[in-house]
Amino acid sequence: MNEINRAFNCRNIQLNNRLVMPPMATGKSEEDGKISKEIIDYYDEKSKGGYISLIIIEHSFISDEGKASNRQLSIASDDMIEPLKELANTIHKNGSKAVMQMNHAGSAASNEVTGLDIVGPSAIINPRIPNGEMPKELLIDDINGIIQNFRDAAIRIKAAGFDGVEIHSAHGYLLNQFFSPLTNKREDEYGGDVLSRIKIHLEVIKAVREAVGEDFTILLRLGACDYRDGGSSIKDSVIASKKFEEAGVDILDISGGFCGYVNPENKEQGYFSEITEAIKKEVAIPVILTGGITDVAEAERLLKDEKTDLIGVGRAILKDSNWAKNAVDNK
Repeated sequence: MNEINRAFNCRNIQLNNRLVMPPMATGKSEEDGKISKEIIDYYDEKSKGGYISLIIIEHSFISDEGKASNRQLSIASDDMIEPLKELANTIHKNGSKAVMQMNHAGSAASNEVTGLDIVGPSAIINPRIPNGEMPKELLIDDINGIIQNFRDAAIRIKAAGFDGVEIHSAHGYLLNQFFSPLTNKREDEYGGDVLSRIKIHLEVIKAVREAVGEDFTILLRLGACDYRDGGSSIKDSVIASKKFEEAGVDILDISGGFCGYVNPENKEQGYFSEITEAIKKEVAIPVILTGGITDVAEAERLLKDEKTDLIGVGRAILKDSNWAKNAVDNK
């Protein structure tokens, strides 16, 4: 048996292979963030046959304030639960497991989209949006409210029938803004060294675990390195990952920070593998590696060389819905 086809179990999720479709924004939801026929059809096509063991649904906003873009999927209110059941059922019917990613955009949001003030850990314009708006620094009460919003969103995701939830802390969104010293200049308990910068993460994880119980898988997508001067480092991500494991995260999904989902220093397939390899040496929980993987042979190599436990294939599956079938069939 090749590496891709090895089964994998984690808490309540049993996977029949190592392939993951990472979250990729489609912009296909209704204007109010509800599930549309377009989204159902899209995920139906991608999950057909169950060749992708785990599908992580695109980032969904936990509050109106945290909405990143128009026609972004919402998990911000209870009336989203029933429509989302159809999405979970569609993916399950096809043989794949389904996790939903929840997010707050922070300073990556805009007043034009939300109609509200833009917020962040500090009053610093988002480095990925040079012409962006200056965010208001979050007060402690605001932070507590955001933690509650993550908790409530996780409850809705479980109620909708998904197999797990992913906390988004990558690509320069709010939790990633706390993690990165580029955007977190706070002088209270939520700023300073890396342990202080992940205080909000640990509180979100605790709140989510208490809300969903022990029989539900929690993933965290970490923008593990900014690849910018003064930004987050691999050393930071290793320290953080150990704390996330202790706090109750079941799977770490590794990507970039303020560099986005590309690595400016490495163009090889699996270009975040130096990070996953470093983290894997320090934690017992599984990691997902994404980053430009398009060839089945490269996916096999990365698994065999123990750079990762699970392989995230995004753009290749976006372009070719049969990519996973061909990989599983070893074509």
